[in-house]
Amino acid sequence: MKDQDLEALLQDLSVEEKVYQLIQYQGANYSDDAVLTGLLDQNHITPHELGMAGSTLCIWGADKLKKIQDAAMAIQPHHIPMLFMLDVIHGHRTVFPCPLALGATFSPELVEECAAVAAREAAAEGIHVTFAPMADLVRDARWGRCMESTGEDPYLNGRMAAAMVRGFQGDDLRNPDHIAACVKHFAGYGAAVAGMDYQNVELSEHTLREYYLPAYQAGIEAGAKMVMTGFHTYNGLPCTGNAWLMRDILRGEMGFDGVLISDYCAVNEMVSHGLCEDLRDAARVAMENGVDIDMEGRSYAAALIGLVEDGTIPMARLDEAVRRVLKLKNALGLFEDPYHGASETQAKAVVRTEEHRALARRAVTQSLVLLKNDDAILPLRPGKIAFIGPYLEDADLRSAWSFSGEAADNRSVRAAVKAQAVRAGWEVRFSQGSTLLDNGTRHALGVYRNDDFLLENQRLCAEAVELARWADTVVLCLGEHRLQTGEAASRVWLRLPEVQQKLFSAVAAENPRIAVLLFSGRPLVLGEMAEQAKAVLACWMPGTEGGDGIVDVLSGSVSPSGKVTMAFPFAEGQEPMCYNGYSTGRPQVPGGPSEYTSRYLDCPNAPRYPFGYGLSYTTFTLSEVSLSAKQMTKKEMITVHAKLENTGTVAGTEVVQLYLQDLVGSRVRPVKALKGFQKVSLQPGERVDVQFTITEEMLRFYTARNRFESEPGVFRVYVGTDSSVEEYLEFRLVEEG
Repeated sequence: MKDQDLEALLQDLSVEEKVYQLIQYQGANYSDDAVLTGLLDQNHITPHELGMAGSTLCIWGADKLKKIQDAAMAIQPHHIPMLFMLDVIHGHRTVFPCPLALGATFSPELVEECAAVAAREAAAEGIHVTFAPMADLVRDARWGRCMESTGEDPYLNGRMAAAMVRGFQGDDLRNPDHIAACVKHFAGYGAAVAGMDYQNVELSEHTLREYYLPAYQAGIEAGAKMVMTGFHTYNGLPCTGNAWLMRDILRGEMGFDGVLISDYCAVNEMVSHGLCEDLRDAARVAMENGVDIDMEGRSYAAALIGLVEDGTIPMARLDEAVRRVLKLKNALGLFEDPYHGASETQAKAVVRTEEHRALARRAVTQSLVLLKNDDAILPLRPGKIAFIGPYLEDADLRSAWSFSGEAADNRSVRAAVKAQAVRAGWEVRFSQGSTLLDNGTRHALGVYRNDDFLLENQRLCAEAVELARWADTVVLCLGEHRLQTGEAASRVWLRLPEVQQKLFSAVAAENPRIAVLLFSGRPLVLGEMAEQAKAVLACWMPGTEGGDGIVDVLSGSVSPSGKVTMAFPFAEGQEPMCYNGYSTGRPQVPGGPSEYTSRYLDCPNAPRYPFGYGLSYTTFTLSEVSLSAKQMTKKEMITVHAKLENTGTVAGTEVVQLYLQDLVGSRVRPVKALKGFQKVSLQPGERVDVQFTITEEMLRFYTARNRFESEPGVFRVYVGTDSSVEEYLEFRLVEEG
């Protein structure tokens, strides 16, 4: 539809039609048999209201959505198609590793590829918009939703958010293989106080701008068609009603002109927050502050028509919101094809294809992070291998945010081991070892309950100990339950369930040659496991191809190359933490005095595993770091050179990382900040020159003048394989003339 035709349509709509374009109902209201009458008695929504709604969420399936679309368009006076939205966070039917794991790949190219496959599958099943990427910066592992982020670094998060947007949206949204992306949660949601979901966020404007906003900006600059508000209050003001965030920053400074949608019921929740008196007041505040779609909140449905008719909300503001929604539908080509190419035939042709599963398997191998590998226990050598642990049998390797994936489509670690054992020369035996959860935790999560819990675990542990006695090497498959991470899954105890810790201790007492496969959606406190295990491999929530991808790495078919993107702490009391903080006036200097310095009495300051850290089956040497110049003007550039050599005996991939430090600024600067990275694959003995280019733009920050700009001075350049690199070179940025 041409722009002038779209504008004519907008002007021809009644107030009711306009308002309902901004209302989104939960998909459970649209049942399979009676298309528009699903939960009407419970939710008091009429079939007319369901049909008039501009969008729905959380349902998929081509035939089902085509029926709903037909029924809704028949009710619509102007036959405007609905938008179907879904949380396609890290895959649709083919589930990829969770975003925190995808961040560990340090490969925006791979992440873009995965997003494109997710879009292809979701679009074939009728989805038009995904609520991804989550660009929230995360520094606190207690927050459950850190699994939905790509980590603690603004530069990496920005690269990954942009890659996801490109993958989901492609070059043309009318292409039936693509869907619209939604950058969330604006803004600063990952900094919730004490890691408690939905809590207030306390951030200075400087910290918000310097660390938290860049990744959202990157997603918007990549062309994201939608942005979602956060549930939280920012410095005491709910984001959904925050004019400074939504009008001044998002619309004004960032130039976002797409659709702004609330998070689920977030408009209503301004009443619970105490900002608004009732739903009418909440609808007024949200509309005035730029929220275009009320997701399942009922505030717009209850009050917006009246607010417009009595002049409280100007017609121009209503038109502004509706115009954006219509433009998105037009960009997707829905006025010409309300189904966006979806069909059961197309879905069968693209869902979980061998090609898609192969990509998922490759993503798993690149996301695994080898945290420890004493005595080169990995890869596993031929011999007697005991595979033990609750994650051995569990095929549900999805995260809590994989609504449309099916556990039945996954391959467990046990199944993958059995498929590769003969080729690898392993004599294998298996034992569950323990339940996945403690009994109290199981009950709290509503997973299941077993009255013989203690007896069951005594029996399982005894079997595991006997098996460990037989084995040359033990592989322990341990981790969080998938529901222990994600939305509303905050934790203060970042350790494995007690039954699993007891299993580890019992097995370690019998056989110290242990490699731990660690499944989680966040960094964990590993305690004795990190000290006593010979190897620890972070497997995250790896998705559909988790089992096979993990065994590819265990067998040595692939050398691990993943890197930590959110630090693993020694203890929960270190949270929140990050590598790119500020130095204090009394820093703890290695070899220097410790008294009256910034320190813990009972724990190191540094994390157990820092940002950027990860081992390989081979070894790399980084040497001959040099700069092309010792000073530069703002119009010039400096080239950084370094030699990377594979000094081991097998092929491998290393992530070379560039960090900069501004020594003196009008505001205190981070001790290091990631500004570039390169993944380099080398054969044994191969040596290459790695280059980075430093530009003036990379030196900018939010200065004391409240501007993003660079300041003349001395900068340090660090080139390393993780953020703990200490060696540096220096250059000076000088004024021209």
